[in-house]
Amino acid sequence: MKVMPLYNRVLVRRLDPKKDEVKGGIIIPDTAKEKPMEAKIVAVGAGKIDKTGKRIPLEVKVGDRVLIGKYSGQEIKIDDVEHLILKEDEILGIIG
Repeated sequence: MKVMPLYNRVLVRRLDPKKDEVKGGIIIPDTAKEKPMEAKIVAVGAGKIDKTGKRIPLEVKVGDRVLIGKYSGQEIKIDDVEHLILKEDEILGIIG
């Protein structure tokens, strides 16, 4: 299945966090771990339309690694893989 976001929205997949080092023998269950804030852009919309009707393209592109908020976007499943759809404004930064 292919999903194409509309306007200034992007489709991202959270990147798996690096393996946690167990300190002091304490094992943290998966349910208690925080969601990763790093994601990879899978698809982007065409851009936002301003008041004059001109389309403003997005600054991010497919393949970019970005920082997102822990609770931003709308979670969806595509082919049993978790993705997020969020507005470009919710992206905190691009990882270079």
